Amino acid sequence: MNRNSAEVLRAERAKRIEDAIALRQPDRVPVVMSAGYLLADLGGITKQQLLEDHELCQQLLEKAALEFQPDSIWGPMPADPTPSLILGDRQSAWPGHQLSPNSQFQFVEGEFMKEDEYDDFLEDPTDWTIRTYLPRVFEALESFAQLPPPILFLFGGGYGLANFAVLSSSPFAESFKAFARAVQVVAEGHERAARNRERMAALGFPPSFIDGAAILTAPFDVMSDAVRGMRGIMLDVMRRPDKLLAAQEKVMKFELKWALNFCRATGAKRAFLALHRGSDGFMSLKQFETLYWPQLKKVLETLIENGITPVVFYEGCWDQRLEYLAELPKGKSVGWFQASDIFKVKEVLGETMCIMGGMPNSLLKAGPADEVRAHTKRLCEEVGKGGGFIMTTAVGELAGCDPELIKVWIEATKEYGKA
Repeated sequence: MNRNSAEVLRAERAKRIEDAIALRQPDRVPVVMSAGYLLADLGGITKQQLLEDHELCQQLLEKAALEFQPDSIWGPMPADPTPSLILGDRQSAWPGHQLSPNSQFQFVEGEFMKEDEYDDFLEDPTDWTIRTYLPRVFEALESFAQLPPPILFLFGGGYGLANFAVLSSSPFAESFKAFARAVQVVAEGHERAARNRERMAALGFPPSFIDGAAILTAPFDVMSDAVRGMRGIMLDVMRRPDKLLAAQEKVMKFELKWALNFCRATGAKRAFLALHRGSDGFMSLKQFETLYWPQLKKVLETLIENGITPVVFYEGCWDQRLEYLAELPKGKSVGWFQASDIFKVKEVLGETMCIMGGMPNSLLKAGPADEVRAHTKRLCEEVGKGGGFIMTTAVGELAGCDPELIKVWIEATKEYGKA
């Protein structure tokens, strides 16, 4: 492909997606692929190889892009186990390490904050994170539990540093070396991602709409997923809701400050939020109204007020929560829906946000092809009516899907999705 043709294609695809995000009617419904571990299937390699051979992963992504011709495509997320492995991350399980080479990445939830530690967290979240949380989550950082409180730096240059003489001992030195190695790997990953964006652009494909975005989530999910765990958070909902709300306020303040600074420093215009515990099956509407929605709404509105478009993955079924989402500013966010009734989502939220999703992964695995075409046609005609719709799968993963059915789906989107 010559350079001029690639630039034209890339611009057309990017505009198609931007129009949909802004609730405009594009020339046709854009279709995006979160290829994930499908790339390993296509390359006949293990999932471990896909994550650890970065050049091969990129080559397979480029091959898939050219074969399927979506408007945007990206590979597995998360993509590199190396930083987690260096630090001995107890919250992650990777193919070929804690799992078999052909297993998919798993998040390992745990109760990393005990129920009686809320007061410590609320008094000084930073100190608690450094000296309690990090040693529990990362094996290589266990020595951080013996660090002096960081506030002792306030003693000033000579006196403050004298309090940290303990850092010269071997366990601390090894921990800091591991931390530095992990940071270096992350930095190398960012450099590699920039080169890969150039390679994709040369083939006519824009960056994914979450590429380079700030990553954050609902304050409740921070406390649930990574801190208290499922069992702990459900007990907190009943036994200590006031402390949970206070902790969420702390979390919201810090993550918003970080996200806004990140976007200012990098020029990013989007934030990606994957939500887990706010869906219909996890809590009652009364609990949602108190413990989940006000904090999430504040995060989303603050991002929007600062010119940042939230792209939100509403995991699970949100059918009972759609009226709440309709309170968000019009045309300023993207909602990717997993198990919600996508046609009901269009009815309630069609004038509020760009809607993503619609194609069940199961249909792309088992077919048949005529059902794939029929469902794609209905999505384009009903959810795509008037614009504001991005065609993609219900889950950001295509592992196990039939490549021929994927082609049917994308071709049908291009046929039936025309304005």
